[in-house]
Amino acid sequence: MMRKPREISCDEALHFVFEFIDHELDRERHEDMEHHLAKCRSCFSRVEFEKRLKAKLRETGRHKAPASLRARVGNLLYKY
Repeated sequence: MMRKPREISCDEALHFVFEFIDHELDRERHEDMEHHLAKCRSCFSRVEFEKRLKAKLRETGRHKAPASLRARVGNLLYKY
């Protein structure tokens, strides 16, 4: 028997934004979040913003720094 999603507040939803995005919530809490996000445009927008930001940050980490920059940073580290 499926349970009815629990009504959660915006404060509670925002508390679990990152766990929701990272799929770290248990099934029931995940369903509660989905139910809330389907009804709350503000929280939905926040989750979408955080998803896009996380994707951009992940994408940024894929680019290798130019050799000249790596050398300059390496030289700074060896000076101290």
